[in-house]
Amino acid sequence: MSIETIPDIVRHVYVHIPFCARICPYCAFYKDLLDRSQTDRFCEALVAELRMRAQDRHVVPSTIYFGGGTPTALTTAQLERVLGGFRETLDLAQLIEWTTEANPGSVSAGKATLLKNLGVTRISLGVQSWDEDLLRLLGRDHSPAHIRESFEILRRAGFGNINVDLMFGLPGQTLAQWRDTLEKTIALNPEHISAYCLTYEEDTDFFVRHARGEFRSDNDSDAEFFEMTMSILQDAGYSHYEISNYARPNFESAHNRAYWSGEDYLGIGPSAFSTLGQERTQNVCDYRGYADRVFRGESAIASREGLTSQMKRAERIALTLRTREGISADLVQDRQSQVREFLAMGLLQRRNGNFALTAKGKSLADSVAEALL
Repeated sequence: MSIETIPDIVRHVYVHIPFCARICPYCAFYKDLLDRSQTDRFCEALVAELRMRAQDRHVVPSTIYFGGGTPTALTTAQLERVLGGFRETLDLAQLIEWTTEANPGSVSAGKATLLKNLGVTRISLGVQSWDEDLLRLLGRDHSPAHIRESFEILRRAGFGNINVDLMFGLPGQTLAQWRDTLEKTIALNPEHISAYCLTYEEDTDFFVRHARGEFRSDNDSDAEFFEMTMSILQDAGYSHYEISNYARPNFESAHNRAYWSGEDYLGIGPSAFSTLGQERTQNVCDYRGYADRVFRGESAIASREGLTSQMKRAERIALTLRTREGISADLVQDRQSQVREFLAMGLLQRRNGNFALTAKGKSLADSVAEALL
């Protein structure tokens, strides 16, 4: 298998900060409990890896995304060191969006002001629910009061682009609870809302409890939650531009759009993925081992995968079908019978030369995508 030349310029950067004050039982991302004795060393390793990778590739980002974990679990001084290191290393002349994830209660006025002053333009706030019982079930350490306080802190710091993350389909969750969460979120007037259906991921406590029969999946119930979400958020003026994402005009996530459209991106930090040309890599999933490698001058990459054109086509179909624009007709030329069937069933519609999901089709997006691969 031939590997295409890796592009010289990288436009999108993802940074993984794995630390959490508590481990949420549903989260499958690489994370670890916050250890203050390790975080200074880790922050130095992040900047050092970026400098190593920037020597091999010209990194001129239009988007940067700090995810986790909880990036704001770092101290103000540590955030200043990391963000300052990125500013010194990268050419930010073309940067249009810099997102940092945050948890309610982990955002102080000092941190918010620092993030704003160092160039962060967008905050993604991990709210998940406004119901105290459901927050306890999810292992979250914030309250509804923390949500309001953190949001107000961010606004006072000057952030005019805030996303709120929410989850539905939770064990025991009612439609009334979900409606209340949506309405309280809308009352904050964030520019962007992400609403995800809970999935039971391997290597999580929720997966084990699901396997034991304590929690049960209910596709019909999930569809009701999803339909309520679409109705309420669109009536409130949010455009449904991707299955799980809603935005005010001009506030769609540029970083996520780049990912969904299959653009290359560089991953920094433990467990971070990179896709460059026809190669996908993943860094070692251990922050101590990650730092050891970086400080020895070694690559943090633990695995490599060559991507065939067919693999990239399948990913493109699966991801772009979830977006408002839909998939290019060229991608499904060999699936014309399936396309005609979905058009007749009212699951797909023609839109500007593409095939896009209808409101009915959005509830069955995974099944439609699987049939078109």
